[in-house]
This record gives sequence, C-alpha cells and structure tokens, in this order.
Amino acid sequence: MLSFAGAHRRQSPGRAHIGPLDGLRGLAVAAVLLFHAGYLSGGFLGVDLFFVLSGFLITGLLLAELDRSGRLDLPGFWARRARRLLPALAFMGVATLLLAWVFATPSMLRAALQDAPWAAAQAANWHYIAEQIGYWNAAGTRLFAHLWSIGVEWQFYLLWPLVVLAVGRGGAGGHRRVAAVAAVGALISLFLMVRYGDAVDTTRAYEGTDTRAFSLLLGAVAATAPARDLAGRVPRAAADALCAVLLGVLVLSWTLTAGEKAPGLFQGGMFAHSLASAVLIALLAAVPGGLVGRAVGGVLPRRLGEVSYSLYLWHWPIFLLLPQEVLGVGGWGRDALAIGLSLLAAILSKLLVEDPVRSRARWATGRPGLAALAVAITVAVGTWAAIPQPNPGTGTVDVSRLGSP
Repeated sequence: MLSFAGAHRRQSPGRAHIGPLDGLRGLAVAAVLLFHAGYLSGGFLGVDLFFVLSGFLITGLLLAELDRSGRLDLPGFWARRARRLLPALAFMGVATLLLAWVFATPSMLRAALQDAPWAAAQAANWHYIAEQIGYWNAAGTRLFAHLWSIGVEWQFYLLWPLVVLAVGRGGAGGHRRVAAVAAVGALISLFLMVRYGDAVDTTRAYEGTDTRAFSLLLGAVAATAPARDLAGRVPRAAADALCAVLLGVLVLSWTLTAGEKAPGLFQGGMFAHSLASAVLIALLAAVPGGLVGRAVGGVLPRRLGEVSYSLYLWHWPIFLLLPQEVLGVGGWGRDALAIGLSLLAAILSKLLVEDPVRSRARWATGRPGLAALAVAITVAVGTWAAIPQPNPGTGTVDVSRLGSP
C-alpha cells in the first residue's frame, strides 16, 4: 500500500492507493448494512457513494494509462475487472443457491433460480425492470435483489472505457474532453431519473443504468486533471473543513432520508448526494493527510472498506435466510449475528477466493487458471441446473424488520 507524502501534492487516482477512499467504502457498506437491518432509513444512499468511488477510481486508472502510453489495453482492463468481481460473485451465488435449497421457502428458492442467470450475466437490474418486479416491495423475497447495483457497475465498466479511449487522448485536452462528456452525461442521466422517478413504482428510476449513471459520471469528472487541479488549489485548512462539512452532510442524509418515499429523492436528491460525494472524494484525494482524511482512513473503516465488495455480496442473502430468532435471540441480537456472519463470509471470500485470483496465485494463472475457471463455471451451472424447481406455492418470509434493499 502506497502512502501520500505532502498534503498538497497533486495525486493521480490511477497511480497510487488513497487510504481514505477505502475508509469511505467502509462507511458506505456500513450504511447499506444498517439500512437493510432496519436501523438507518437512508442508508441505501451508500450505494451512490459506491458508484461515485467506482467512477472516480476507474476513470483515474484509464486516464493514467492513456497519459502513459497513449493507448488503452481494453482486453486487459476488462480481464482485471472480471478477476476482481466475478470470482467472489460466483462463490456467493453458488453458496446462496445451496443454502436456499436447504433453508429458503419455496417461493424464495424459485425466485433465486429465476434470477441467478441474470445475476451471472450482470444484468439483474434490467431483468427486474423488464419483469416489472417492484424493487421496494418484492426485494424481501429475492435473494439476489441487491445485485442490481453490481450489474450497473459492470455495464459502466464495459461502456465507459470506450468513451475514454475515444475522447481522452491528448493529455490535458483529453482530460477536459472526458470531464465535459461525463458532466453532460450526468445531466442527461439526472433528466432521465426525474422523468422516470414520478412513477408510482420507482424501480425503473432506481435500477436503470441510464438513470443511475450520474453517480458514476460525477466520480469520473472528479478524476480528471481539471477537477484534481481545482481541488489541489484549495488551502489545506479550508479543504479539511469542507471535507468535514460534506461528510457530515452525507451522514445526515443517511440518517434523515425517510426511505424511497422521501420528497425530492428522485427529483435531484440522489444527484445532490452524489455531487457531494464526488467533491468529498476529490478533496480527500488531494489532501489525504488532513484530519478528516486520517479519521476516514483509520484502521477500522479502511479494513471494512477492503472487504466491502464481498460484504455487500453476502449480507443480503444472510439477512433473508437467517431465522428471525436464533437460539431464542431475535431483534438487535439477531441483526448483530447476521452482520457478524456476513463479515465472516466476506473475510473468507477475500482470503480464499479474491486475493489468490487477484494476486495471480499459481493455481489461478496459465493452464491451471483456465482449468480452475472451467471447473468454477461447471460447478456454478451444474448447481443451478441440479436444484429442483419447487412446486408453485406461497412460501413467505418475515421481513418486517428488514429495510428494503
């Protein structure tokens, strides 16, 4: 892990590891977990912070490669994204199907078997939209409902590098063009969210790649040289104070937003949240050694951020499949157990699956790697095909204490 030397030294997000951003990721996943446990009514906005971070980091990596070599290795980029996302997703998906076969109600298992191919194809969001599965009402019976956001990110990873390659060459001029395209795209995305957000069921506005793209694109703007230069010119004391204000605004929005029915949420509220996130990220990247940067980049939030992806993957199936009372313990005790089990599953996934693949362990590269990939695909498809479809029924699950994902 690389550290930063000098408070005002301008940093490229594609060239160094920025510790406070891991901490922000940890805070975001904590907000989502508390929302799903029913304790933080606006915690679902943590997903927007995830999106902004992804747009910032991915665009930084792409621009850094363009600045270095004048070209982008797109197959290499997509392969790295696949190594980062797919092994943990496959591990969670197979395990969830097996657990659902044993513990889930018939209706929940049937929905999981229907949704699994779409989740594997990184298109769960459009599946739910096309099937008119009301996200806020039906998600309590869908074990893969939370994977809509993974689909949005993956679709961004497929399309955005092509845009950066087309307009991002030419040093500073390329950065300005990328910033302009991202800013215009974010405004178009906002328009679409406002348009679709007036519906009785806001699933289309909430899960659409086009309607959520503004969060990723605002993060992309923050990664360009003009935005980094502007953030780097803010005096350290002012930057630190502004970071404290913006972080406070984010936490307050998670606390005070009254769920998906909050006034103005789809009429610019989520856009404002993403904009505040983008400014906060740009300032923390410019001055990571400030008071807020050191606090957000502390050991606990940073470690939580390092397992945030797997923790996000695992927590919702565990929340749904864990009985409402375990050994006579319910309420907050049961929720603490669910979070603890989710954290344990995330750590095991990171140590046993993600890290070996990302670090190119011997079994994960070359011919052994191809063999491992073939085995993984066979196991995943075989598990999905082998689990019998339950007969039509009305199995239900008590989600009265769970926030909708």
